[in-house]
Amino acid sequence: MDATRFHVEEISFAERNVALRLPFRFGAATVTACPQVYVRARIRLPDGRTAEGCAAEMMVPKWFDKNPALTNEQNFEQLRFALRDAREAYTAETDAQTAWTHFASNYAALQSRAKAKGLQPLVASYGPALIDRALLDALCLHSGVSFATAMSGNLSGIDIAGSGLVDDLAGFDMPAFLAKQSPRTRIAARHTVGLADAIDDSDDSDALPDAPTDGLPTTLAAAVRRYGLTHFKLKLCGNTAQDIDRLQRIARVIDGHAQLVTLDGNEQYADADEFAVFLDRMLSTPVLWKLAQKTAFVEQPIRRDAALQRDVSALGKRIPLLIDESDATLDAFVQARALGYTGVSSKSCKGFYKSVINAARCAQWNAASDTTRYFLSGEDLTMQAGIGVQQDLALVAWLGLSHVERNGHHYVNGLAAAPEAEQQALLNANPGLYELSDGAVRLAIREGQLDLSSLAAAPGFASGKPGAGISWDAMRSVY
Repeated sequence: MDATRFHVEEISFAERNVALRLPFRFGAATVTACPQVYVRARIRLPDGRTAEGCAAEMMVPKWFDKNPALTNEQNFEQLRFALRDAREAYTAETDAQTAWTHFASNYAALQSRAKAKGLQPLVASYGPALIDRALLDALCLHSGVSFATAMSGNLSGIDIAGSGLVDDLAGFDMPAFLAKQSPRTRIAARHTVGLADAIDDSDDSDALPDAPTDGLPTTLAAAVRRYGLTHFKLKLCGNTAQDIDRLQRIARVIDGHAQLVTLDGNEQYADADEFAVFLDRMLSTPVLWKLAQKTAFVEQPIRRDAALQRDVSALGKRIPLLIDESDATLDAFVQARALGYTGVSSKSCKGFYKSVINAARCAQWNAASDTTRYFLSGEDLTMQAGIGVQQDLALVAWLGLSHVERNGHHYVNGLAAAPEAEQQALLNANPGLYELSDGAVRLAIREGQLDLSSLAAAPGFASGKPGAGISWDAMRSVY
């Protein structure tokens, strides 16, 4: 289909506070509450007609910038700056452009301005990541097509050769790659086990003395029973002895259930040598042999300032390594590949165009190699029920991923913070994806799987209709 050009007329932001029912500890950070930002964008087409789209994302502290000297509120303000800066850039453009060109023409300048303010590249990506989703939602709704149809037909106008951003893909047949994608209708939910999580029922009272009594699981064992989990993501703390001890306890709970496991270091190991010590211990611990055999990869074990400083090929041959926090710029995966990393995360807060570009790289590199498999993996950042999780699922389903990390359903009580009308609208639009249970509408995970059938054909970027049924007047309008 022809890529449609449009002006960005208006972009607005609103926030809703989200309280976690369980503390989520990853790396050195523990999150108990944070805002979720919602974006609305209005575009104007050449014929004068307008369309509106939306997006949403949690503003998780201590991930985009892990500087311990910063408060959570300072982390939130960093992300708000990224949103404001991207809005100013997108709405200032005088010429009508494709959705892709709105992103590509502003990428370098937004990164540069963020760097001048001392902000991490991941922070700079946050603003355009949300705005790009809202713009594509508006464009899809205007065209009456789903995200999958729009992407396979390149409605956004992705033009690698003309962007100057992705020189390594010069000559790659992007239209053909896009056209052959077909969205999955089911995907396995890879359950996160955070560092503060209670593992089995016997340690519930010790690990969580103030555990909620909302009817939802508070331990890993209870979550396995309720959701029929088969895929797991296990957080590491960076202390080999503690990590090995905790993995043994987890292994005893998920043995007989686990089909696939991933480990997430969240930058907790100082360098490759420290991580190698952990890997030696894990692979030589008899209780962990079965778990190790099912471990598909280790995500970002080394802190970002060291992760891309030396070759890790020897480690990568023992177990595949994936970059996440180090995937801060469009060329990061290319740098990581040269050092022995073979995987990269798809994470909506980093931008869906980056996911598409990295998926294309995997296709190109795999076609040229008989020995090494490069891969993209769907990862979460406490993505919440509603437009946020719907858009992320639409993306990974279209990319053909068979599993995706999901954790928002475990750490947050579904849509309990949203008005009843919003909850009901989302349930009515996606009856397979959501369920009404324990007093709120929430993500439905049955036999470890998510039903994505409602998203495959839904108009818009998984929104279904303008506004996505969100109660916009029930949030605070900000910046």
